[in-house]
Amino acid sequence: MRLQSTIIAVTAMGLAATIGAAGQDDPAKVARLRNPAALSEQAPATFKANFDTSKGAFVIEVHREWAPNGADRFYNLVKNGFFDEVRFFRVISGFMAQFGIHGNPGVQSAWRNANLKDDPVRQSNKRGFVTFATAGPNTRTTQLFINFGDNAALDKQGFAPFGEVVSGMAVVDKINNEYGEGAPRGKGPDQGRIQAEGNGYLNKEFSRLDYIKSATIGK
Repeated sequence: MRLQSTIIAVTAMGLAATIGAAGQDDPAKVARLRNPAALSEQAPATFKANFDTSKGAFVIEVHREWAPNGADRFYNLVKNGFFDEVRFFRVISGFMAQFGIHGNPGVQSAWRNANLKDDPVRQSNKRGFVTFATAGPNTRTTQLFINFGDNAALDKQGFAPFGEVVSGMAVVDKINNEYGEGAPRGKGPDQGRIQAEGNGYLNKEFSRLDYIKSATIGK
């Protein structure tokens, strides 16, 4: 199954109104995130990223040697707050949970052409392993997915895991999957509209999507 980065949450409308602009519309943060070329720090050989979500917390441990380009991109995105308030917009039971489209369309548009060179696939897409989505050679940008099961078939398609969930996989398993596949193949969000309209579109039409409250670099 193809995971395209160009086609690849809030639990109630009341909550949606309170998740706010402070994080995604902070001028300094937005300015920083709208300059992908400046966010190019090399990641440590191994590091952890702590995710606090609407379903609870989980931790991703990254091994740079598995996929250096992917690890570096992930490190910079987390360190600079890219994933704060980002929705899990495509969650397919038994397959994967996908996220990584920023809720501010101005930020996301800056990353649209910030493509990464491919990494060799050194690890398999096993349960809990974390991988960038791709639409073909050298097209990875900001979208990722967490494997729910053994998706080794993705390995030969060039999907290179860079980390794995080492704590809180039970939380990942609970991420809301009611919307399933995205439009037009399914009833879930349309990625083009997420790119163009951001969290406003998701809050209005898919208000029960789970979301990342914050993601930070840990020890």
